Amino acid sequence: AVEAEIRDLRTRIERLGNVNLDAISEQEELEQRHEFLGKQLSDVTASQTQLNELIRRINKESREMFLETFAKIRENFQQLFRKLFGGGKADILLLNEEDVLESPIEIVARPPGKETRTLTLLSGGEKTMTALSLLFSIFQSRPSPFCLLDEVDAALDEANTERFGTLVREFVHTSQFIVITHAKRTMSMADVLYGVTMQEPGISTRISVRFEEVDKALENDLEPAGVS
Repeated sequence: AVEAEIRDLRTRIERLGNVNLDAISEQEELEQRHEFLGKQLSDVTASQTQLNELIRRINKESREMFLETFAKIRENFQQLFRKLFGGGKADILLLNEEDVLESPIEIVARPPGKETRTLTLLSGGEKTMTALSLLFSIFQSRPSPFCLLDEVDAALDEANTERFGTLVREFVHTSQFIVITHAKRTMSMADVLYGVTMQEPGISTRISVRFEEVDKALENDLEPAGVS
């Protein structure tokens, strides 16, 4: 029985194969690697937690700033719309109040004597006046040093062009406006006029007029002559 047990043990030892003399050092290396990766995982987890908190805080502050600015622009828009149209009502609406930072914004307007409509259903002139109301309501909330307007008055009749020019004049103390136009009414409201004419085929001529200087020259011409 003892011999049988010895044979069994020898057989089992042989099955184990050759002894790995490096096993202890390899185990130590693996333990060190495991410890290193564990620290790395802890650092990554901590960084992820900090980033998630930062994202949450930024989203919260962005939402608050957006809603505050949106409320100001909305109030300004309603007032400027009534001023430009001589009445009526308009509004800007958030279509997804749960996620305001990604929400589409709808513009609705009701010009005097008409039903409330979305922007796409307004006439060309009404669209222009509504868009100008929104643009200047943004300016009123957050003024810009200068503004370039490219033929925004093209679809406006004379009365609305007059209102547009009056509105621009109200903002010249906070912003400088460069207006590209073909409308004489708009040109007459400018302080300085720059133009390009082609009096001869193929030859362009640039002109500039400062209306303040023109007014002074006219005043001088109209002064009565002195008596010698």
